[in-house]
Amino acid sequence: MIFVTVGSRNYPFDRLFIKLDELYEKGFLTDSIFAQIGTSTYKPIHYEYKNFISNEEFDEKVKEANIVVSHGASGSIMKALNAGKPVITVTRLEKYGEHINDHQIQNNKAFADNGYVIPVYEMDELETAFKNIYEESKTLKPWENKDPMAIVNMIDHFIKENW
Repeated sequence: MIFVTVGSRNYPFDRLFIKLDELYEKGFLTDSIFAQIGTSTYKPIHYEYKNFISNEEFDEKVKEANIVVSHGASGSIMKALNAGKPVITVTRLEKYGEHINDHQIQNNKAFADNGYVIPVYEMDELETAFKNIYEESKTLKPWENKDPMAIVNMIDHFIKENW
């Protein structure tokens, strides 16, 4: 099962859910999907979804999942990584009205540059990301969250080095 989560902020992420349906329609995706779609207005056709789920249901879906697809929020990403799941991170972009700015680019790039996730910045990269996660999930670096400040330090280091 693929678990897709986009959080609860008041920003739709229709592009992601439309693309997932397109990948089903072309026969590329065949695994079952459960998506937490938040305030998105697009209603998926080929997979189950709910707008919002409880923290307990979130944890259960992560536990059941073979793959987690998350927007670029570090909390959602780390919950999936802490559960040992391979993660595709899909970036919400300001230009599409999906967030107030493009900070998720930096989040996703920091996780990806450290080998923890496979990032997607534009939807035409999603199919390749799935191919990579199916073929390379064993080569993703295991997440070890011994330091509660690890993600803050990782992102801070990335920003200092790249911006």
